Amino acid sequence: MSESKIPEGSKDIRCIVCPTGCLVHVENISGELIIEGHSCKRGEEYAREEFISPKRILTTTMRVEKGFLPLIPVRSDKPIPKDKLEESLKLIAQTQTKAPIKMGDTLIEHILGLDINIIASRDLIEI
Repeated sequence: MSESKIPEGSKDIRCIVCPTGCLVHVENISGELIIEGHSCKRGEEYAREEFISPKRILTTTMRVEKGFLPLIPVRSDKPIPKDKLEESLKLIAQTQTKAPIKMGDTLIEHILGLDINIIASRDLIEI
């Protein structure tokens, strides 16, 4: 993970790594991250990543040509940077795939030039 650009300020982050759900406080003080409130190393790592470069798995639907259904649920195979989610959604909305489709098929490879693929979340037969 690159820490070249650490955001200014502070943030309270609810850790989602385990069921404990610690409220972790992250603060940038003169370029040094102070992380408090975590009960494990994984929580510290999660809060650091969420503060510096938050990412999310993207789930949506994509249009299908000749499919039993007009849309198929899709998701990213890796988390996408939050600042790329809207652009990714627009690209997926402009894209149409063709049935038949198997769950796990790559429908968009390297979305936005990232090392992230958009994959099918279910099978879809052709009509």
